[in-house]
Amino acid sequence: MLKIKRVYERVEADDGVRFLVERLWPRGMKKEELMMKAWVKGVAPSSGLRSWYGHDPVKWEEFQQRYRAELEADPEAWTPILEEAKRGDVTLLYSARDTEHNSALLLKSFLEEKMGKK
Repeated sequence: MLKIKRVYERVEADDGVRFLVERLWPRGMKKEELMMKAWVKGVAPSSGLRSWYGHDPVKWEEFQQRYRAELEADPEAWTPILEEAKRGDVTLLYSARDTEHNSALLLKSFLEEKMGKK
């Protein structure tokens, strides 16, 4: 099962394997606090796409299309997460304040589609 969670939320036993899926390190966080398997920068939106989007909900629809295209073009970035999710629980960690318009939410949906769950 795939889940998403802000990096600032408490670590829980049912999180399973945790991956940080941000290009930039979250402010104020120490590596030990995240209790993660890996920081998977390559699965995050490119710097150019991230800058263009700027967390503007008006651009959300276009952002989703562009980010999905980036993901499709780079399966090596997300395949390790997908393989881990096939074996058990995986939590995608993100730092964005917006819980309804963020790349981790879209990545979760994308990976679920690849797993045939949507």
